[in-house]
Parts: sequence; C-alpha cells; structure tokens
Amino acid sequence: MTASALTVDNLNFAYGQKKALDKLSFNVQAGECTLLLGPNGAGKSTLFSLITRLYDSHEGRIALCGYDLKTHSCQALAHLGVVFQQTTLDPDLSVMQNLRYHAALHGISRKQADLRIQNELERLAMFERRFEKVRQLNGGHKRRVEIARALLHQPRLLLLDEPTVGLDMPSRQAIVEHVHALVKEQQLAVLWATHLIDEINEDDSLIVLHKGIIRAQGKLSTVLQTTGAASAAEVFSQLTQGQNA
Repeated sequence: MTASALTVDNLNFAYGQKKALDKLSFNVQAGECTLLLGPNGAGKSTLFSLITRLYDSHEGRIALCGYDLKTHSCQALAHLGVVFQQTTLDPDLSVMQNLRYHAALHGISRKQADLRIQNELERLAMFERRFEKVRQLNGGHKRRVEIARALLHQPRLLLLDEPTVGLDMPSRQAIVEHVHALVKEQQLAVLWATHLIDEINEDDSLIVLHKGIIRAQGKLSTVLQTTGAASAAEVFSQLTQGQNA
C-alpha cells in the first residue's frame, strides 16, 4: 500500500491509428482533490474508462492504492468509487432501494448498509427523501444520491466525470462544497473531470489535458506561476489554444 491513491505512469491509448492519450503520468494523493481540466475531446472520458477498466488495452501502468489494475484488478477496484457523467440509477426504484442494491453488490450487510446509507444521505440533506422514486428527483438530487452510492463501500479514491453538467448553480455549488469537505474530513482522494473553471478551489491540484497530452499539472498556484497566467480561466485558454468545451 502507498500514500498515492492513484498512480498513472506513461499511459498510452489509441482508437485504431488515432492516439487518444499520449504518455500520461501523474499521481493523486489521499486528501487531495485533483481537477482534470480539458475541453471535449481532450481524453478525459478515455482516461476514466481505463481507470474503471471499461477499456483494458493500453500501454503503461495504472495503480489504485498500490494495486496494479491489470494484475490485481479486484483489489484495485475495491478502493474506487465512481460517479459517471450519465446517471446510472434505476428510476423506478426508490433512493433506498438503489443504495441497498449497490451495498449488496459490495457484500455489505443490510444492517451496516442502512447505517452507511443514513450517514451519507444525511450529509447530503437527502435522508428524508430516501423512499421517493429516483424519477421524482431533480438533476441535482439525483447527483447527490449517486455520490452517496459511490461512497457506501468507503473507497479511497472517488472519480467524478463531469458530475455537475446540466445542473443549476446552487446544485453545482452544493456538490462542489460537499466533495471538498469529504477530501478534508475523510482524506479522500478525488479526480474530478470538468471543463467548468469555477469548480476549481485555490488549494486544488490541476491537470490540464488537451488532445491526449498533459499540458500542465500541479497545485493551482504552481501552474499559475509556471504559465504566467493570472487565473485558471487564463490557464485553460492558454494551454488549450482557446478551444471551448
């Protein structure tokens, strides 16, 4: 086991002759929120598909909490929680049923699952809505349930793939604040893929990805100093040649 929740070393991936990721190397530490910033087509979703092992054929190494993803997949993925860009909740089940089902998949007892569900939903101000069907919830509340679900098995690394897309500003802000609180309070490691500049906090780490290549990485203050940019928005524009997401 290592302090690094995620290690990506010299990672390459291609769709046929088209290279999607080119020699990516970075680490995400416990108690660190790393924003993976890049326009659409930068390679963010491809990277997440490799980390979650939806895709498997690649060059280089990925390790979660010290476990190599190829040789020790079960041990590695046991430490991973994921919130995908598209919702994966069953709309015809209640919040509670969705979460209990996920807990059962991880071998968590019913008693322990209910305790964890209550804890996570209370943190997200969703416990009183636990018996409502998912289809009755708005987009922001569905995202809260998905975050609660991703944390039930107490992972050490949380992947967030554009989790606030389509949400209103109050919902977005609530999720940003909640995730950063988890990082500080539980020493959770987070890799957050986004193209929304205002989701970056001053003490976050930053990876700027463009056309499959890491253009800059490090603490936000370090990246600003290195690039000579005045803000994260300027860094994004400068390093992605002004392309919009």
